[in-house]
Amino acid sequence: MTYPYRPSSTSPDNPGPNPGCRPDAPAAPLLNPADAAHELVSPRALTHVRGLPPDDLPAYVYDLDGLEAHVAAVRSALPPAVELYYAAKANPAAEILRAIAAHVTGYEVASGGELAHVGSAVPGAPLAFGGPGKTEAELRRALDLGVQRFHVESEHELRLLIGLVAARPDADARPVGVLLRVNLPAEPDAGPPVGGHGSPQRESDSEHVPTQRVAPESGPGASPRPALAMGGLPSPFGLDPDQLRRLLPAFAEEGAATRAGLRLRGIHAHLASGLDARAQLAVAGRIAGFARTLATEAGPWFAAQLTEVNVGGGMAVDYGRPGERFDWAAYGTGLGELAARYPEFTLRIEPGRALAAYCGWYVTEVLDVKHSQGEAFAVLRGGTHHLRTPATKGHDQPFAVLPVDEWPRPWPRPAVTGEPVTLTGQLCTPKDVLATRVPTERLRAADRVVFALAGAYAWNISHHDFLMHPRPVFHYLGSAPY
Repeated sequence: MTYPYRPSSTSPDNPGPNPGCRPDAPAAPLLNPADAAHELVSPRALTHVRGLPPDDLPAYVYDLDGLEAHVAAVRSALPPAVELYYAAKANPAAEILRAIAAHVTGYEVASGGELAHVGSAVPGAPLAFGGPGKTEAELRRALDLGVQRFHVESEHELRLLIGLVAARPDADARPVGVLLRVNLPAEPDAGPPVGGHGSPQRESDSEHVPTQRVAPESGPGASPRPALAMGGLPSPFGLDPDQLRRLLPAFAEEGAATRAGLRLRGIHAHLASGLDARAQLAVAGRIAGFARTLATEAGPWFAAQLTEVNVGGGMAVDYGRPGERFDWAAYGTGLGELAARYPEFTLRIEPGRALAAYCGWYVTEVLDVKHSQGEAFAVLRGGTHHLRTPATKGHDQPFAVLPVDEWPRPWPRPAVTGEPVTLTGQLCTPKDVLATRVPTERLRAADRVVFALAGAYAWNISHHDFLMHPRPVFHYLGSAPY
């Protein structure tokens, strides 16, 4: 086999994404690279990849029809009243944003650059502006663009926003909606982090927010774990509950924020990434419970204003088990039950990776195969300056090999057969590694390698200009004019 593979756990009860984004999944371990390609790459993308000329490599290939179908399936799995925002930071390509526009409520942006870009790519779409360290210029630009929701992360940020809104001549005409971002502390008996589907966990684990910042384990026997704890620990993100409560008087009937034209609409939290559906629901329930307690403590004025709860994103994408998917059906059912328990709130989620990752691939070719001190290495065109995801998250990026029969050189073709191989790029650093000691049947110079799950946090987080190698070519496949 050509990547750390486990048979798919999806079933009629947990179908994963729409088939437009999902390749055929075999019931047994892969036997050859062609099977790996069909498992990891959609039919449309695979046909396109096979036809790419060598001069077009490396390349990113996105199946936009598959992406749209996947997001449509996610939307249909959610209760109609739950709002679905796409976290643009996952992949802000205009083609991606437009492909999903019909199926999302809006977009979450986290910088002035994203704000302007998303506003231009999907004009008129609702925007929520989050992230720490917003500058005065960014806040002013967001007000000019009519951003629907500001996720306020600190007292200083709130004061900046109050001053800017108060100075606007149209402040009374269109109140500015604010969600206060809370950093809820970890519960005292939280225990170890919650795993993804199929990982060992105690029954009580699913009731708690993870308390550690952890990277996922990698390798054939690894269990998925939360990639990152965004809350429950000292953090630059959001407000501690007591800090948040101290800001409430500004939103009172005669408070400074209210007089300026701001309205407190609700609470925002993003406590962890890489959680399965059960753990995500536990987190969402805790956030909604905090919001109700806050509204009750603050009194009728605040209870009438505080009507929205954004529980964030962070739905698990398992790079070690690429055939597995977040259980959107179970999550949607659970959110429906949560909405029934908290009818005073509109619930909102903002996934990014779990929407876009599966419909993008990074395609390259093997430049050289060599051995060093008994270990095999394949040097690929490109590297982590194009696809930084495995270096950032510390995993092996799942891949398939597309054999190329032609070998135009007069000397023997460098190859490795029947042994583990480490896939590296062209950079002058030992950290330029895409997959480590992965078992493979055969890998040769000039063969093509297709890395899956490259649709999110891939090109856009990479250090593109290091060593000034050429940038990849981008291919967006779709029947509609995205």
